[in-house]
Amino acid sequence: MKRFATACFATAAIALAWAPAVHAEGDVFTIKIKDHRFDPDKIEISADKKVKLIIINQDSTAEEFDSDDLHREKLIPAGKEGAVFIGPLKPGTYKFIGEYNQATARGVVVVK
Repeated sequence: MKRFATACFATAAIALAWAPAVHAEGDVFTIKIKDHRFDPDKIEISADKKVKLIIINQDSTAEEFDSDDLHREKLIPAGKEGAVFIGPLKPGTYKFIGEYNQATARGVVVVK
């Protein structure tokens, strides 16, 4: 029984050590929505790389992250956050907007 417990512990330790490496693939960028604006409104990423955008809505109303260029849209309720995965992308500039506040909530992803 002691060998079984040791083997289980060793297996769990290896799994825990491996999990962060798998989860760490790609980069993570945080975008805040405040006063119906994205901050930052420009993100630079490497070409051919998958990234995660964490969008935090600090406004008191919902906003929808929307991008025809990136083929993504995500509703972010007031005071909540959501995640959007993008890429891998070819070099270029990809626009995104806040669907409910298009005049002020604008940004770009620049891929180099």
